[in-house]
Amino acid sequence: MSVTVTTDSLRAAITRDGAMTLLARSAAIAGCTDKPGEILRTFLSPAMEQVHQRIRPWCEAAGMTVSTDSAGNLRAIYSSASGKDSPRLLIGSHLDTVPNAGAYDGVLGVLMGLALVEGLGGRRMPYAIEVIGFSDEEGTRFGVPFIGSRAVVNRLSDVLLESKDADGITVHEALSSYAATNPGATESLLVSGTAGYLEFHIEQGPVLESKDLALGVVDALAGQSRCHLVFEGHAGHAGTTPMRLRRDALSAAVEWMTRCEMIASSVEGLVATVGQISAEPGGVNVIPGVARCSLDVRHADDAVRNDAVKTILDEARAVGSRRGISVQAEESHTQPAVHLDPEMISIADRASRQAGYAPMRMTSGAGHDAMVIAPYVPSAMVFLRNPGGVSHHPDESVLEPDVAAAIHVGLCFLDEFAVFLETKESGLRA
Repeated sequence: MSVTVTTDSLRAAITRDGAMTLLARSAAIAGCTDKPGEILRTFLSPAMEQVHQRIRPWCEAAGMTVSTDSAGNLRAIYSSASGKDSPRLLIGSHLDTVPNAGAYDGVLGVLMGLALVEGLGGRRMPYAIEVIGFSDEEGTRFGVPFIGSRAVVNRLSDVLLESKDADGITVHEALSSYAATNPGATESLLVSGTAGYLEFHIEQGPVLESKDLALGVVDALAGQSRCHLVFEGHAGHAGTTPMRLRRDALSAAVEWMTRCEMIASSVEGLVATVGQISAEPGGVNVIPGVARCSLDVRHADDAVRNDAVKTILDEARAVGSRRGISVQAEESHTQPAVHLDPEMISIADRASRQAGYAPMRMTSGAGHDAMVIAPYVPSAMVFLRNPGGVSHHPDESVLEPDVAAAIHVGLCFLDEFAVFLETKESGLRA
């Protein structure tokens, strides 16, 4: 198996044109929305179908065979030089969005896969390339994330399938309806011989910008714990209850929130967030008798995260005890950390160096489809700087030179992956 390598000078021209095209396509896809006036695309919605219709001709013009599978994932195949029974590299991300979204979260990763195929200029690799646009990563419609990628790895649980949207429709019913109206949909599962998964994504944070770097190589995705806490004291009149006799649930919650921030700040890589808080009964002249809070804790090491959650919840109970406040805490969601494949990460590192960029290793604090795919397929991720770290917001942006850099690194990755497979195959024959 021989590998043809494209020259760096030719790649430079390809990446400039590819970056401009990708940004124009992102703007076109931003017009596909379920809600006029903002970007919103949800699982199996009309806007998702519009996106498929826009992307399909671009992929077909690049020599790809395009289909949608039974979970609504867009799948575009660029066959290998040898045709059938060759290994396959998956490149993709998601096409759905949060409400009032930006134009690049998810979409950029799908269009990057297409840009890399186009960057080959008709050259076929010794492996097939499959570009995947996952139908759901955000969980906006059903409150459950990763429906598209979970379907690909055959992990749609009964509990997930019974989840309902705002209209009372279950995931199972939505999939059945989709199958009835799309009889040509292919099977959603991975094909045999899938050898790797590569996902490009905007960072959704400020680290790369703070270091003046265009790209970063992700080596792990942080585990997540989510909890709900209820602080219960005693409501009372704001004017007649002396401060020393109060059992103010909200004040207890606020003291705990300050301690929570201090605990998280003392551990490298740990983040803890109280994103929701409410007080009852909610009168301007009433001492809060009940305060309800959310807690989100993340770290790349599950042991560190679990210890932090215990410490933070113990602190909540300690604050409550000092103030005469009862505290109830319940963990509602746990997502273990995912460490990406060392060999795929090394390929991304080598590709970065070959393209002229010093590789920087990063941990992703956000969840991505790679979290679902990585336990089944050797996976790597590359982050792109996004100015201000702004994401999940209309002001989300990305720089054209950074997109060009990502395309350059991606093309080097394709060649490095070919060398890796050839070396692996030679080792098996020896």
